Amino acid sequence: MESYYLDWANLLLRWVHVITAIAWVGSSFYFVFLDSSLTPPVDEDLKKQGVSGELWAVHGGGFYHPVKFAVKPPELPKHLHWFYWESYSTWLSGFALFTVSYLWNAGTYLIDKSLMNWSSGAAIGVALSFFVVFWMLYDGICQIFGKRKNGDAIVGALVLLLVCLASWLACHWFAGRAAFLLVGAMIATAMSANVFFWIIPGQRKVIASIKAGQPVDPVHGQRGKQRSVHNTYFTLPVLFAMLSNHYSFTYSHPQNWLVLIVMMLAGALIRQFFVMRHGYKLGRSGNPLPYALVGVALILGAIVWMRPPPAPVGPAVAINSVASHAEPAWAGGQNDYVALQKVMEQRCYQCHGAQLQMKNVRLDSPALLKQHAQSVYQQVVVSKIMPINNATGMLDAERALVRQWFEGGAKTP
Repeated sequence: MESYYLDWANLLLRWVHVITAIAWVGSSFYFVFLDSSLTPPVDEDLKKQGVSGELWAVHGGGFYHPVKFAVKPPELPKHLHWFYWESYSTWLSGFALFTVSYLWNAGTYLIDKSLMNWSSGAAIGVALSFFVVFWMLYDGICQIFGKRKNGDAIVGALVLLLVCLASWLACHWFAGRAAFLLVGAMIATAMSANVFFWIIPGQRKVIASIKAGQPVDPVHGQRGKQRSVHNTYFTLPVLFAMLSNHYSFTYSHPQNWLVLIVMMLAGALIRQFFVMRHGYKLGRSGNPLPYALVGVALILGAIVWMRPPPAPVGPAVAINSVASHAEPAWAGGQNDYVALQKVMEQRCYQCHGAQLQMKNVRLDSPALLKQHAQSVYQQVVVSKIMPINNATGMLDAERALVRQWFEGGAKTP
C-alpha cells in the first residue's frame, strides 16, 4: 500500500513540477528574447521618459508594445508584477519530487553498491551536500572573478570546470540514473538561489531607492543581469539531465559522466544560438550559427560514440547457456520457460514476488508474468531500467532471453 501512495505522490508532484517549470522557463525565455529584440524608441515622448528600448509585437489577435526604462520610470506604478514564484515553486516541487523518488528509497534508487557501498543516511547527506557546496563555490566564483577584466569569460570557464567535476563525482558515487538527476537538481538549485539571494533582493533595493528619492546603485542591476544570464545558459543542460533518467542508454554508459557533460555543453551552445539570433537579426551581434552547429555536432558525435556494438552473428546456443553472454535461442517449449522462470526468480522476485510487490507488480507465476509481459519487456530489454541499478546482476544473455520470450509471443505453460 505504501508503494501505491508513493506512486500517487510521485505523479502529482511531477505534474506540479512540470507546470511550474514551464512557467519559469517560459518567462525566462521570453525576457531573454525581449532584451535581445528591443530597439531604441522612435517616439520623442518615450525618449523623454527615459525609455531605452521598445518592441512591437502581435499575438492572440492583439498588438503589444513593451518598453524598457534605462534606470527607472517617471513614476512607479501602483501594481508591479514580480517574477519569482515561478522559480520558487519549481524548486520546491522539484525537491519534494526528488525526496519521494530518490531519498525516500535511497538504498534502492540512490545507491549503487558497485560504486559506493555506503549507508542510506550517508548517501542522502552527500547528495544534499551537492546542492549546498555547488552553490557556495559557484557564488564565490561569480563574486570574486565577475568584476575583473574578461570576468564573464573567466566565470564561464570556472563554472564549466565546476560542473564537470560535480558530474564526474556524482557518476562515480551514485547510481547513474540518480547521478544525472542529482547534477540537474544541483544546477537548478543554483538557478533558484540566484533568484532568491541576488536578483529579487537587488530589485527590492532598487525600488526602495526610487521610492526614497535616492540615486539607484547600478550594481544591483548588473548583478541581477549576470545571474539571469547564467540561468539562461543553465536551462537546457538542466532539462537534459532531468529528462535523461527515462533513457537508460545515457546514464548506464560506462563513461556516463562524459555523456552528461557533452550533452549539457551541447545544450548550452544551442541556447547561445537562440540568445544571439535576435540581436543578429537587428545587426547587433555576429552570426550565431556556429554555436548551434557545434552543439549539434556534439550530439551527433555522442550518438555515434554511444551506439551499441552489432549483435554477434553465429549459430544459436542452447537455452541452458543463459549464463553466457551469447544470445540464447527461444523455442517456446516447457524447458525454455523453466529457464526464463529461473532468471525471474534470481533477478526479479526480490522486488516482485510473494513478499514484496514494488509498483504493485508481481511476477512469480506464469499468469502474472504474462499479464505484465509488455512492462517487463519495456523495462528489462528496451530501457534496461530494471532491475534498478542492476542490483541483482542481470546478464545481457538473460535480457536476451526475456526479449526472445516476449517477441515469441510471451508464451507460458
